[in-house]
Formats: sequence, C-alpha cells, structure tokens
Amino acid sequence: MCVIPGIGLWALEWYNCGRFEDEECKSMNVFVFDIETIPDVEGGRKLYDLNGVSDEEVGTILFHKRRQETGSSEFLRHHLHRVVAISAVLRTPDRLNVWSLGTEDSTEAELIQRFFDGIERYSPTIVSWNGSGFDLPVLHYRAMVNGVTAPRYWDMGEEDRDYKWNNYISRYHWRHTDLMDVLAGFQPRAAVPLDQMASLIGFPGKMGMDGSKVWDSWLAGDVKGIRDYCETDVLNTYLVYLRFQMMRGHISKSAYDQEIGLVRETLAAEDQPHFTEFLSNWPEPAEITD
Repeated sequence: MCVIPGIGLWALEWYNCGRFEDEECKSMNVFVFDIETIPDVEGGRKLYDLNGVSDEEVGTILFHKRRQETGSSEFLRHHLHRVVAISAVLRTPDRLNVWSLGTEDSTEAELIQRFFDGIERYSPTIVSWNGSGFDLPVLHYRAMVNGVTAPRYWDMGEEDRDYKWNNYISRYHWRHTDLMDVLAGFQPRAAVPLDQMASLIGFPGKMGMDGSKVWDSWLAGDVKGIRDYCETDVLNTYLVYLRFQMMRGHISKSAYDQEIGLVRETLAAEDQPHFTEFLSNWPEPAEITD
C-alpha cells in the first residue's frame, strides 16, 4: 500500500485534497476500485444444512451445485460471494494512492462499510471494470447480509437533487463509470476482459494470479497475496481509465503523460514486491501524438 497503512486513509487522503466541504475539490476525486471474493461458506452451511462440514468441502459443494445449475460454469451467484479484499486507486488534485481497505484481519462487514463510508462522506467519482455486472451487485447483497448502511450511495435525487441526474445507480450516469460497460457501448456481447485490454494498450495486465486462484490462496492463508493481487488489478483499471479520459478529451496528451509518470513514480517509491513486479512488466509507453 502506498503512503500510509490502512485505517483512516479515506479521511487523510481527502484532507490532503483540501477542505472537506470544497465542492470543486470533491468533483476531482476519482476512486477506482476492485474486489476479490471467496465462496460464502457460512451462507452455504445455512442454505444447504452443511453444519460440521469444513470450509473447503463447503466450497466444493457450492461449486458443484452451481455447475449443476449452469451445466458448465462454477461461478457462484452474486449473493454467495464473500468479499475478502477491496483495493483502490485514489486520485485527488494533489495526490495518488494505491491501497487495500482495512487490514488483513478486517471482517467482510468492516471492508464493505469502509467502502460506503468513503462514498457517504466524499462523493467521489467511482470507476470500475465490470463493476455494474459484478462488484457492485456483490457489494449490495453482502451489505444487506452484514447490515451495512449506505444512504448517499443509494440517493437518486430524494436527498440531493443533483443525484437525480448523476448518481451511482443509473447505468448511463458518470458518477459510477464502469469502463467495461462504457467501452462496449453498453452491449454485453461487446465486453472484453480487463487483462487483455490493458495488455493491448501496453500495461502489465495480470501477472500469474487471477480471480480463479483467490479461493486456493485464501485456504492457504495468503490474505496478503490476495490484497496485493487486487491492488495490481485496480492499477490496470486506473491506467485504462487514464487512456479513456484522454480518448474522450477530458485530459490532454501532456496531462496523460504526467499522470502515467506519477503512477510510475508512486509505485517506485514503495519498497513492495508486487509494485516492483508490476513496474518490471510495464515497458515505457509508446509515443502517442496529439
């Protein structure tokens, strides 16, 4: 994690942006996020009367039941994903940070409440890759399971009139920018994987770890490895977002180059193996002309 470990980072980072209530400052806050999940084994025990069955066996049963439903895929329904990591890139007017919310010991409820607390207080633009199709629906269901509150996130104009025209829920609003959905022209059949899109542009993409290995990593007790992987995934999302912002004219070529340089400098300043590996897999960008 860059800059400062764990707890209280939301408040610290927006303090560095300036006054908490500075609306111009708020509008410039971009929060790019990604989640990692495992099977909800406690939920599985409750739904399928599996008391006394080990976590690993419950997971196997849940995957088997899902494969029976679909005929091929073991990918669980959204409500049966337990959130074990939420990682982010936060860009304020004067700072860039990469970190994972909470700590390795944080509960699912703590991680999700931290996510929505940040939105509650600072109203950032949130950016994802397939967040509308996976990350946010999972967070919705798991927030319900854990009793998490998120009134600002769900506001669609009832409390703040501006949210009627630009909120986190509506698919065609920018307050949540799902890059995968936007770039596909909101056509599911045109969606592409983040790894491939990032690699085509010249960013690192995935580096050995992927979402299918998170459950095995969890069983092995490698929570740090999961959080590190999630941070590199969200870095790829942020880099693709910068290219998108340049493509649609929201930042210039020179501003894009500066932002890319800032990412490199920020990661290089941290003595962390996963950031070092990310940089080693990221060649200098090809020249782009205005």
